[in-house]
Amino acid sequence: MELLEYRRALGCFATGVTVISVRGPDGAPVGITANSFNSVSMDPPLILFSLSRGSYSLQAFLDSPTFAVNVLRENQQSLSKRFARAGSDKWANVGYDIWDTGCPILHDALAKFECRLRHTYEGGDHIIFVGEVLRFEYDPRGRPLVYYCGTYCTMPPKS
Repeated sequence: MELLEYRRALGCFATGVTVISVRGPDGAPVGITANSFNSVSMDPPLILFSLSRGSYSLQAFLDSPTFAVNVLRENQQSLSKRFARAGSDKWANVGYDIWDTGCPILHDALAKFECRLRHTYEGGDHIIFVGEVLRFEYDPRGRPLVYYCGTYCTMPPKS
């Protein structure tokens, strides 16, 4: 299978863009950009995301009993790019709150989900994290940042 073509074919599926965050073992916030976010179940409320085995932050996510999902707004492309880079101080000058589990929750995210880790699964070159939603907030008037065919997009206004 031609992996580049496979990746391009997968890119035909438009996704939202998230920043997944945890509190690292040293107490510092850790975050990554992910578009591999999905609802799993309404009852109980379960969501998932997947993280590459090659991710610099993988161990922090594996060691944390909780995580947060921050769904980005259409004007938060710079946050997406910032959290997609490895090794930089991603949290410098980024506003966030700390909810009950201690995970960082980005200011002004379109939707925010605080989760308890329920399961991890082997997923080829990724690890799949399934979390139970403990708390959430969202802005029903906002519009999401969308990723499609390797580029950022926005949704048309709601009618």
